[in-house]
Amino acid sequence: MSAPFRIRENGIDLFVRLTPKSSMDRLEGVETAADGRSHLKARVRAVPENGAANHALERLVAKTLGVPASAVSVVAGGTSRLKTVRIVGDPEALAQRVEALGL
Repeated sequence: MSAPFRIRENGIDLFVRLTPKSSMDRLEGVETAADGRSHLKARVRAVPENGAANHALERLVAKTLGVPASAVSVVAGGTSRLKTVRIVGDPEALAQRVEALGL
């Protein structure tokens, strides 16, 4: 199984499948799609209107990984369930934090 992220020069790109309108905000684990790509499953309480679910996802990822909210942004898939979330920081440390989640 491949990792649900890609290391970049100034951070990582995290691949996420987001489910809005959930009962709680949480990361649920890694899932592999039919094409073989892995992504992190996430749920947020926010509705998918006016970017509310994307902002909730950014806050959830920042809190979980212990980085400032300003370091996290949705860079692809703004209106899709499958998103790419860019996290700016030390790539190796961020990769270790994602892997340490044990999801």
